[in-house]
Amino acid sequence: MKTILITGASSGIGEALAIEWSKQKNISLILAARTRSALEKISGLCIANGAESFVMEMDLSNAASIDKAVIEINSRFPRIDIVVHNGGISQRSFAKDTTMDVYRRLMEVNFFGTVQLTRSLLPKMIENKSGQFVVVTSIVGKIGTPQRSGYAASKHALHGFFDSLRAEVCHDGIQVTIVCPGYVKTNLPFTALKADGSKHNQMDVTTANGIDPSVFAQKMIAAIEAKKEEVYIAGAREVMGIYLKRFFPRLLSKIVAKARVV
Repeated sequence: MKTILITGASSGIGEALAIEWSKQKNISLILAARTRSALEKISGLCIANGAESFVMEMDLSNAASIDKAVIEINSRFPRIDIVVHNGGISQRSFAKDTTMDVYRRLMEVNFFGTVQLTRSLLPKMIENKSGQFVVVTSIVGKIGTPQRSGYAASKHALHGFFDSLRAEVCHDGIQVTIVCPGYVKTNLPFTALKADGSKHNQMDVTTANGIDPSVFAQKMIAAIEAKKEEVYIAGAREVMGIYLKRFFPRLLSKIVAKARVV
C-alpha cells in the first residue's frame, strides 16, 4: 500500500491528483486542507474508485494546526511514501501597491508552512530510509512576472529550500521532485490576494485558457513515478521562457514586460 499526503487537496491540482491516484491499486490518500466539507466530498470520490482516503484539516498559515496534523499522521500511518506540497495562495497586485501584510501572508502559507510540514515529517522518513517530497512551485518560480512579486518570491524560495534538501537527504533514500506548472485551469485566481489583502475574486483569461487539471495531474503523476528532479508542465511558450531566461535574459525581460498575466 502506497501512502500519499496531498496538501491543498480540496480543489484544483490537489483535487485532480487525488482523483487520478485513487484509480490506481493499493493507494492510501491523506487529503489535507482547511475546509473539511470539501475534503470529505473528494475523499468520497476517491473511496468510490477503490482507494483508502483520510481527511486531515490543516492550515498552512497556522503552525499549531500543522503540528496537530503531523501528530495525527505519525500516530496513524507507519510511513508516508509521497508528500505532495500543493497548498498555497497567489497574488494579483503591483509591488508599489502591495502591503507588507500581503507579502508576509504569501510567504507564511507558500513557504514557511511548507517548510514546517517538511521538517516535521522528515525524521520519520529518514528513519524509514524512504520517501519522496514533491513540491508544486510554478513557472513563476523560475521567471518573475508583473503582479506576482510576492508569489514569485515564495516560489523561488521553495526552489532554493528543496534543491538544498535534495542534496542533504539523497543518501537517506529520499527523493525530491519540483513540479513547475504553467497556467492550469483552476480557481486559484479567485483566492489570490490583492494589494490590500482582499481576494481577487475573479477568473483570469490566462488561467481560464490553461491546462485541464486532470490532464495536468496525469503528467505530474508520471513525473513523480519517474522520480524526476524538476519538471515543467506548461504550454510551449511558457517553457520556452525558462530557456530564454537562461540564454537570452534581456529578450525575455522585454517579452515579460508586455505579457498579459491576468
